[in-house]
Amino acid sequence: MAATSAVPVPTPTAAPPGGPPPLTTRSIVGLAAIFLSAMMAGLNGRSGSLGLPDVRGALGFGMDDASWLNTLYSAGELIAMPFTTWFAITFSVRRFHLSMLTLTASIAAILPLTVNLEVLLSLRLIQGVTAGALIPILMMTALRILPPSIRLHGLALYAMTATFAPNVAIWLVGQWTDGISDWRWIYWQFIPVALFSGALVAWALPKEPIQWRRFSSINWPALFTGVPGLFLLAVALDQGNRLDWFNSPFICSAMAAGAIFLLAFILSEWSHPAPFIRFQLLARRNLAIGFTIFIFLLIAFISGAVLPTVFLTANWGYRAPQNAPVGLILGLPQLLAGSAVAILLYQRWMDARHVFAAGLAFVGVACFQASYLDSSWTWEQFAFAQALQAIGQPMAVVSVLFLGTSVVQPMEGPYVAGFVNVLRALGTVLGGALVNHLIETRSSFHSWLLTDRYGSVAGTLPDAPDMAAIGRAMNLEVLALATADVFRILGILSFALIPLALMMQYVPAPKMTPRSTPNQNNG
Repeated sequence: MAATSAVPVPTPTAAPPGGPPPLTTRSIVGLAAIFLSAMMAGLNGRSGSLGLPDVRGALGFGMDDASWLNTLYSAGELIAMPFTTWFAITFSVRRFHLSMLTLTASIAAILPLTVNLEVLLSLRLIQGVTAGALIPILMMTALRILPPSIRLHGLALYAMTATFAPNVAIWLVGQWTDGISDWRWIYWQFIPVALFSGALVAWALPKEPIQWRRFSSINWPALFTGVPGLFLLAVALDQGNRLDWFNSPFICSAMAAGAIFLLAFILSEWSHPAPFIRFQLLARRNLAIGFTIFIFLLIAFISGAVLPTVFLTANWGYRAPQNAPVGLILGLPQLLAGSAVAILLYQRWMDARHVFAAGLAFVGVACFQASYLDSSWTWEQFAFAQALQAIGQPMAVVSVLFLGTSVVQPMEGPYVAGFVNVLRALGTVLGGALVNHLIETRSSFHSWLLTDRYGSVAGTLPDAPDMAAIGRAMNLEVLALATADVFRILGILSFALIPLALMMQYVPAPKMTPRSTPNQNNG
């Protein structure tokens, strides 16, 4: 525990073995290219979900069958996360990144031309794996090449894949489906950026040999249990609400088998000398608490653009262009907000735990402000809550990443990158499943309550009521009440995370200038 209680103050000087290499123009260009790829990977997943009704209508698929397009993509993302950094190190970041980028772009090119549902589902699963692999590489590379004096800005870039890309995707999908009226660009949008990013990566990153010797120590049992375990868990969570959860034998079987596989995966990783994910890192307080908060934080982030757009779509029939302002108010400020938070955290008088707690408070206040919604609300009424989210989300994400990554050594970066991204993918799927279940449960409650109250007064009405009009009005009111309840629950969750954030270990701000040689030798 002594190793975890004293947090060394990072220095931007030449690192010891395992530390970051000297920063060069090529490495900066390479990181920027990897960032573009990761951003497009985030857009790719969110755009596919938002544009699913147009894809389904164009190809003539049923709602239930087409829902598997999102499920399999999410499952593919999740199963790629724990293993990406190991394969990137083994095959070299340059070679592995270009391979995943090429496969993702190639599948994007042929997806709109595929009319067979089974083939489309298979391609979407593979694309989930290849695109999902692009995101952990960003964090791993930022931790590897950036000195502490600017590393927080690299973490801010990673945060943008969670705070910028999913929200701007709403506007972008609207341009494809209603602007140029060509839904195929929902998939094709990845290709131009992939060509540009791939060219930069090929030029900037060094050519390194494949480390074949690493396969002699690979944890095959973990690979063969982790992949099916994460796949089954993602499928069960994403399809659970549609199939009525534990009333479905399929969901029960998937949950049980997934849990068994994941338990075997964790046990195998715990005892293996060269694991994909080092679970022993959870003995460090900032990682144990930070990772716990992170997964619930992602659930709370559903209150950002997702929950308002679900309400506006169901209440007013909004499509992506009408929902776009909700996403843009939250998404566009992230171009500067992450770096602004990084600059704040670099101040020697600032405590990152307080920034983290303030970010959670902003998200919580935004949830409670949005909980006052009624059936008359349009996107304008959500604007203030979205502005609060735009402030709170980067404060929370950048702070928790700083507090977590500051207690690990550079050579442990790949383990942390894999861990964080597994939690990110899992939190996103879990959050969607939880919110959908809450909306359905609260809708049933409010529907029963309003119907009961109407029944108690219906006999006293002087004229025969218009049952169709009453039914429509009641459905709108039920939707508003249920959505308001979910906002309150997510707000309570955000505030409940604040004490945990304050329990994390204090980490001083990194020094902006190198320490002198004598101090380094003495330290």
